[in-house]
Amino acid sequence: MTTKTKQPRSQPFHHLTNEELWQAVRKKDGTVSDQFVFGVKTTGVYCRSNCPARLPLRKNVTFFATPQEARGAGYRPCLRCQPDRGSLNERHAEKIAQACRIIESAETSFPLNELAEKVGLSPHHFHRLFKARTGVTPKAYSTAHRNKRVRTSLSESKTVTEAIYAAGYNSNSRFYESSSASLGMTPNLFREGGSGTTIRFAVGECWLGTILVAASGKGICAIHLGDDPEALIHDLEDRFDQAELVGGDAEFEKIVAMVVGFVNDPSLGLDLPLDIRGTAFQQRVWTALRQIPVGATATYTEIAERIGQPKSIRAVAGACAANALAVAIPCHRVIRTDGSLSGYRWGIERKENLLQREQELA
Repeated sequence: MTTKTKQPRSQPFHHLTNEELWQAVRKKDGTVSDQFVFGVKTTGVYCRSNCPARLPLRKNVTFFATPQEARGAGYRPCLRCQPDRGSLNERHAEKIAQACRIIESAETSFPLNELAEKVGLSPHHFHRLFKARTGVTPKAYSTAHRNKRVRTSLSESKTVTEAIYAAGYNSNSRFYESSSASLGMTPNLFREGGSGTTIRFAVGECWLGTILVAASGKGICAIHLGDDPEALIHDLEDRFDQAELVGGDAEFEKIVAMVVGFVNDPSLGLDLPLDIRGTAFQQRVWTALRQIPVGATATYTEIAERIGQPKSIRAVAGACAANALAVAIPCHRVIRTDGSLSGYRWGIERKENLLQREQELA
């Protein structure tokens, strides 16, 4: 009696079977090119799934999880698809990160075409990639970074003019055109710690507990959640220690009602101006958070990649913790890589409840 040898089953490989991997190679499918490489025994090279070279015979193909594994097995990188250079997405992310570093280290702003040339991209392609990765245009990113310098310089320089030039502005007029938007007040008031600035506020209740809503002349500047109204007011006082805090009137109560309605059902959206104050990096993170749809989540790693700084995972978590506009800037939609919930400024239980409600609403 002949014993039939049992053939080994094709094991999952990045959630794909060997047959699925081969079909991706056969169809030159670029959507999975980041998940594996394949080696060709007859040529001794390894390639990505979408390599434009001639299709090898199936019997000569071996799959590897990473380029490092392929090199360890004695294969060399293909000269056509260059699998050792990283995926196209990775290369784009590095170019945008490089552009961010150039902007942050420069004393003055660069024209778009000059900045694009420095990272080896066409101006149009660079502009599109930069906005897709960071959520803002190169010009807006440069402006936000210079405004961060202004905030620092205003507290250190003897005069406003000295601070403006130290931050990289070529003239007073260019800065003053946008100073109110960038500082939330005039430069002189900012130097005085916001003295003379009026912030209206009110405390109410929502399904998550106590809610405090505050607004400057620009828009909503704080949405705090908690259990103790006095503690929320103290937090507001600490944040705006030199401003004049005024209890909201009947007209402001309407604004509070709109915010409460939004917190109760985030899918409605919040059609009110926001006064978002933070560093250039925080602004980028918060912009990325606002692009996460209701009912969806993203990991800290994914947010770091979206803003073009894949190694800044801890800094992303710090920006989430610094967010003062609960739900409006949805830091509760950011989770750990394993899917578990991390800390939340207003309590992990609120974060869990928010995510559950949003999934039901989506």
